[in-house]
Amino acid sequence: MASLLPARAARAVSCSACRSLVAPVPAQLALPLLRRNYSTPADQAPVDYTDKPRWSYTPPQAKAPFSLRLHSKRREFPVNSDPKALDEFYVRFLGEGGDKVLTEEVKWLAVTHKSFDQGRRGFNDRLAFLGKRVVQLQASLALAQSPADTSNTVTPDRFGREPFAHPALDGLDNLSPNTKKYFTDKLKLAEVARDYELLKVLRWSPRKPDNLATSGVDLILAHTLYALIGAISLEKGGQVANKVARERILAPLGFNVTA
Repeated sequence: MASLLPARAARAVSCSACRSLVAPVPAQLALPLLRRNYSTPADQAPVDYTDKPRWSYTPPQAKAPFSLRLHSKRREFPVNSDPKALDEFYVRFLGEGGDKVLTEEVKWLAVTHKSFDQGRRGFNDRLAFLGKRVVQLQASLALAQSPADTSNTVTPDRFGREPFAHPALDGLDNLSPNTKKYFTDKLKLAEVARDYELLKVLRWSPRKPDNLATSGVDLILAHTLYALIGAISLEKGGQVANKVARERILAPLGFNVTA
């Protein structure tokens, strides 16, 4: 016959019976329960970040209490932290006075990839998205304004019709996705970035510090070039960004750049 005691009462009886069978542990043999501390020690003095620029430190709220890379053998990849070296790059890229074009914070943000410091200091993805639109538009305009290729023979129409011709439309045959992709390929953009020595100030964390090629350095260099144009577009306007894109990126790539 089923027990008439409620379930809660039955559990209480069984638990009390079990406890009576267990011998008590002497106080001198009991070990203290160690608790792991995942927070900042109370005696650690707080760091004042009031006068420090945002690019130079990781926000304390964004830091994990412990590292997830247990026994990692990957060496730390050194990146630039010298403002003078960054200013020298902007002078190479933009010419005399180029270090004064952007504000201090944006100058660092434009050369920071999201792999650096796990993106906790900001990164340049949004700037690159805007800058790529500017560069692609100027590349299309440069191709459309280039002289037409007269080497291609036109098949005569069997009905004697002649297509409409106008000097403003002569360069449309140059404007094809394959042609623009050929001129603005990431490998070509990476070579332009290397000519400006962008790699000296680029802040990123390669997957293989001993092999930058397999870590995608060409893609990241092209990405950073777009970010530089996007930063100039936001701070100085589209007219200045268009001029920089034509003269500093497209002209070295071989585009026929006009004013």
